[in-house]
Amino acid sequence: MRGGIPICFPQFGNCGSLEQHGFARNKLWKIDENPPPLPPSDSQGKSFVDLILKPSEEDLKFWPHVFEFRLRVSLAIDGRLTLISRIRNVNGKPFNFSFAYHTYLSVSDISEVRVEGLETLDYLDNLFQRERFTEQGDALTFESEVDRVYVSSPSMVAVIDHEKKRTFVIRKEGLPDIVVWNPWEKKSKTMSDFGDEEYKQMLCVDGAVIEKPITLKPGEEWTGRLELSVVPSSFCSDLLDPGHHHF
Repeated sequence: MRGGIPICFPQFGNCGSLEQHGFARNKLWKIDENPPPLPPSDSQGKSFVDLILKPSEEDLKFWPHVFEFRLRVSLAIDGRLTLISRIRNVNGKPFNFSFAYHTYLSVSDISEVRVEGLETLDYLDNLFQRERFTEQGDALTFESEVDRVYVSSPSMVAVIDHEKKRTFVIRKEGLPDIVVWNPWEKKSKTMSDFGDEEYKQMLCVDGAVIEKPITLKPGEEWTGRLELSVVPSSFCSDLLDPGHHHF
């Protein structure tokens, strides 16, 4: 589970009765042979795969809600990776869920990384029983463990890696929250599937819905979309200049 983009559904973290981050990330998905159409821009010039997850009898014992979770993963020629999740309630009663694309980013040195786009936002701090704070810095930098949910975040966030002079640009729709996580030294040593020093080369920045879970009535569908691209850092400061409204 350490790396890539685990899909956290129908629960993020341990804030419900299910296993950590829900069951979706531990399941075998099927290829969806006949997905409902998406806009042409989501397929033109892209390689993509459509996947589907439906609950098993066993899943329904723990979480008695019938859903269809369709996931399109697409890769554009320029390397942009897009994930589109469509979750439909095919049940007779409403259900709630939280969700995250738990995106592990590879960085050269965590102490040389900054995240822009979160300034002045409120966040829930998981290191302080989800207490609410307001981000004071111009950019988020890292010198100790961080485990936060930034709420009502903008549609674009940038993760700037000074050493590699490259920037991850995260664009999102339907995902109001951003999780930022780095376990740092002490926590890394307690995780059996995580190397003691690996925290130095990683950062999780997740498009998510956590603070206000989604409620789907019977027949309703929710869509959450994440686009991840990498650009040279010089290019990015123009993108994030408040004078240009790219949000």
